[in-house]
Amino acid sequence: MLAFAAECLLCLELALANRMFLSGNEAVAQAARDTHVALGTGYPGTPSTEILEHFSALGGRAQWSPNEKVAMEVALGAAFAGARTLVTMKHVGVNVAADPLFTSAYTGVVGALVLVCADDPGMHSSQNEQDSRRYAVAAGVPLIEPADSQEAYDFVGLAVEVSERWRLPVMLRLTTRICHAKTVVVRRKEPQPAAAPHVDHDRAGRVMIPINARPAHRRLRARLAEVDAWNEADGPQTVFDGQAALGIVTSGVSFVHAREAAPEARVLKLGMTHPLPVERIRRFAEGVARCVVIEEGDPYLVDACLAAGIAVEGQDAMRRFGEMTVPRVRRILAGDTSADPALPGGKPPQLCPGCPHRAVFETLRDLDCIVAGDIGCYSLGVLPPFEAMDSLVCMGAAIGVGLGLRHVLPEAEARRVVSIIGDSTFVHSGITGLVEMVYNPPPNGHVLIILDNDTTAMTGLQEHPGTGRTLDHRPTGRVVFEDLARTLGVSAVHVVDPTADPAGFRSLVEAGLASDDLTVIVARRPCLLAARKARQREQGRKESLGS
Repeated sequence: MLAFAAECLLCLELALANRMFLSGNEAVAQAARDTHVALGTGYPGTPSTEILEHFSALGGRAQWSPNEKVAMEVALGAAFAGARTLVTMKHVGVNVAADPLFTSAYTGVVGALVLVCADDPGMHSSQNEQDSRRYAVAAGVPLIEPADSQEAYDFVGLAVEVSERWRLPVMLRLTTRICHAKTVVVRRKEPQPAAAPHVDHDRAGRVMIPINARPAHRRLRARLAEVDAWNEADGPQTVFDGQAALGIVTSGVSFVHAREAAPEARVLKLGMTHPLPVERIRRFAEGVARCVVIEEGDPYLVDACLAAGIAVEGQDAMRRFGEMTVPRVRRILAGDTSADPALPGGKPPQLCPGCPHRAVFETLRDLDCIVAGDIGCYSLGVLPPFEAMDSLVCMGAAIGVGLGLRHVLPEAEARRVVSIIGDSTFVHSGITGLVEMVYNPPPNGHVLIILDNDTTAMTGLQEHPGTGRTLDHRPTGRVVFEDLARTLGVSAVHVVDPTADPAGFRSLVEAGLASDDLTVIVARRPCLLAARKARQREQGRKESLGS
C-alpha cells in the first residue's frame, strides 16, 4: 500500500511539473526548447518580442538580427543544413522578410523552419492593421493558428513536423491576445532530436535561377496539394458539438470568444488555415441550419468559403477593425450592424521624464522644422508638447521621405526638412537610406539626426548591432554610426549629447539646415531605463563572481 501511495505521489509530482502557466509567447519559446530548435532569430517587435528573450532564458540559442529579412535568411541557411530553426517577428516584419520567405517556399528546407508572425489587431503598438494570413497564401506556405497558450505550445511541434515532412517553411500566426494572455500549458513528450547539421549539394534545388525556379514552383504546388489532402483528412481541425440551428467556423483567438458568446452553437475550429480544408468546412456547413464565420481581421475565411460555394455568413465590413471580443461576436450573431461601443479612453503615451529625445524635439519644434520621422519611442515626438513630427510610414522611411521632400519643395521650405531616426531603426533599414542620401543628394543638402539611446527602447530595451551587445547582453562587434557615415562619404558628421549641450545641438542643426552639404548628427545619450538595467546586470555579475 505504501509503495502504491508513493507511486501515485510520484505520478502527481510529474504531472504538476509538466503543468505551466504561460503566455502564448512563453509557450512558443518552451515548445522551441522541447522540440530541439537549434537556432532562434528575429527582430524585436510588439507583440512578438518575448519569444526569443524567453527562449534564450531557457537556454536556447537566440539572436537579434539587424532586421527581419536577415533573420529569415539566417534561419533559412541553418534549415538548409538540417537544423530546426525558429524566426520571430511582428506582422509588419513579414513585409520586410517577404523576399526570402517567398523564395524559401521554392527552395524548401531540410530542417524545420517555423516563422512565428504576431499580428496586432487594434494596433496597440503598430502603424497598421495587417492580416498576415494573406502572406501564407501568396507565398505558398502552410499556416497554423493557435487559439491559446496550450495550442501555441502544441502547434510549434506540429509546425516542426509539417515543415520537416514536406520540407517547407511553416507560418505560425499569433495575435496580440494569444501572445500576451496566459493559460495553463501541459508539456508534451519531447520529439526525437533532429539529425546533426550537414549540407549536401543541391544546386538545382537552392540556386533559384529561372531554369531551377520553374520546376521548383511545380514542386511547391505538388507539396501544397499533399499538405491540403493531409489537412482535410487528419489536420488540426476540431468540431465542438452543439445545436444544429447555429454553426460557427472560426480559428485562433476568435474561437475562444465564439465559444463564450454562443455556448449552444456547433463549432468547427480550424487549426491549419492554409491550405484551407474546404471540404471539411463544406460538410460542417451542410450539417447546420445557419453557418457563420467568426474571424479577427480580414474576411480571409469568409472569402475562401464563398469562393468555394459554401453557404456561410460573414461579419459586416465594419467589424474587420480592431480585436474580436465576446460582445462583438454576440452582435455579429444577432445581425446587429450598429457601431461597436467606443473603447474607454486612456492616458496618451509620452516620452519619459528625462528622456534624451526631449531636447531634440524641443529644438526641432522651436526651429519649425519639417520632420520626417520613423518607428520607435521617439514617434511620441508628434504629440504635445512637441508636435515635431510630420510623417511616420515604416521602419527606415524617415530618410527616404525626407529626401523626397527636399528634392521637390521650394528652397526656403526644403531647408526646413530634417530626417530623424533611432539607432535600432537606423540599423534595421536606415543604412540604405543613408546610401541613397549620398548617391542622390538634394541640391540644398539634407540633415539626418540619428537618435542613439543605446537600446531598442519601445519594444522593451533590447540590444541591436549598434550597442555592441548580443541578445543576452554579451559583448560583440559594434556598428559605429559616425564611422559608417564618414565611410560613405558624408563630410559633416557630428556627435553630440543634446541633453548635456542643448545649445550646441541647436547650433549643429541650424548650421546643417543652412548648408548645401549633407549633415549627419548622432544625438547620443543612453536611455535612462536601459542604463539602469545595464547597471543592475553589472551589479548582478559582480555579485555572482564574488560568491
